[in-house]
Amino acid sequence: MSSTIDPGTDEAVGGPSWVDPHAGRRPPSAPGTAARARRLAPYAVAALLGGLVAGIVVAAVGDHDGGRGGASATSAAAAAVPASAAAPAAPAPIAGAETIPQIYRAASPGVVQINQGGAEGSGFVLDRQGDIVTNAHVVTNGGPVSVSFSNNDRVPAHLVGYDNTTDVALLHVKVPAAALVPLPLGDSATLQVGDGVVAIGNPFGLDRSASAGIVSALNRQITSPNGFAINGAIQTDAAINHGNSGGPLLDMHGQVIGIDSQIADSGVDANVGVGFAVPIDTVKQIVTGLARHGSISHAFLGVSLSPVDQTLASQVKVPVSSGAMIAGIDPSGPAASSSLHAATGTIVLDGTTYSIGGDIVTGVNGTRVTSPEDLQTAIGALRAGDRVALQVVRPDGTRATVTLTAGRQPTTSPAAQELQP
Repeated sequence: MSSTIDPGTDEAVGGPSWVDPHAGRRPPSAPGTAARARRLAPYAVAALLGGLVAGIVVAAVGDHDGGRGGASATSAAAAAVPASAAAPAAPAPIAGAETIPQIYRAASPGVVQINQGGAEGSGFVLDRQGDIVTNAHVVTNGGPVSVSFSNNDRVPAHLVGYDNTTDVALLHVKVPAAALVPLPLGDSATLQVGDGVVAIGNPFGLDRSASAGIVSALNRQITSPNGFAINGAIQTDAAINHGNSGGPLLDMHGQVIGIDSQIADSGVDANVGVGFAVPIDTVKQIVTGLARHGSISHAFLGVSLSPVDQTLASQVKVPVSSGAMIAGIDPSGPAASSSLHAATGTIVLDGTTYSIGGDIVTGVNGTRVTSPEDLQTAIGALRAGDRVALQVVRPDGTRATVTLTAGRQPTTSPAAQELQP
């Protein structure tokens, strides 16, 4: 299981343990962690659907040890630095886009600093009713939560709800509407690699710091605090460090297109030009559910998946060249009582491990499935108790529809539980 580091909380997400944000240092890594931290996992080969997906090796950046950095002494100086100074190699403006200084002036008043027991992270104002969005790992360390709109103006915050599976949390503060500057939400589905982005947050306690870069890649998989997959993550080279978690990643129109959440764990406990944000389209869905119910119920099938693609089809006899193979079945999940068949073996091709000999899912509820991510996304839109019709192709080429009822996702992914002592 790959480990992740929270750029805002100094916590390791999805690895053997989370780093204590109050300790000021990270505990020794589990054996093999350093080696794993130097490579990326292109696919979740044995990921439980609605369960664990082995994500890119990253580190959570949600909060920062309040004793490291000295925000109160430096925040005024940081605020005086033009946003453009944080990104000398910022992307050129596109037609109709704002400049980085314009984006900073408009958006920075809506970025807040979040504190829980001395650990710090970032967040942003959602509306004038006092709702604030951040990462779940920023506000689940225990103790009361407070929000600062300026370095010395701290108000108590109520935790409306959080979802560890997507690492999203919703806070509420009681302040005058005039004091709130909501940030407009964009559309992460329209992003392209190379689009310019701006991150605003509180790295190392330096409030409202800006950095800029581009969208480096799309549709990455990162690991959530409870060991499940967060699909569709945005990769960026904008500088993201400890304390940035929960802060907004904005496009060049000043719209939030993601929540800065994790950084690549390269052995250097700081930004290395590879950061990840939870896409705003996911955040919108989760925040709506949290506002209504205070929690989220995710659907769960209890299967692990392996990719079926041209590489596999060109070297192994499989009935189709795309889809999601059932790599394994959780004996306690809904799929265990269905007619689904798990893989009988594995093979390594071009550095990727594939499962072979299992049923291949090519559709779900009438929607085409060409990859494990397609199936994960489709199930992620469902709730526990929903009926799921999987269109599958058997190893002998025969086709069938397997219908089952989605269960409720466990608090922690079964695969992650296996890693715990």
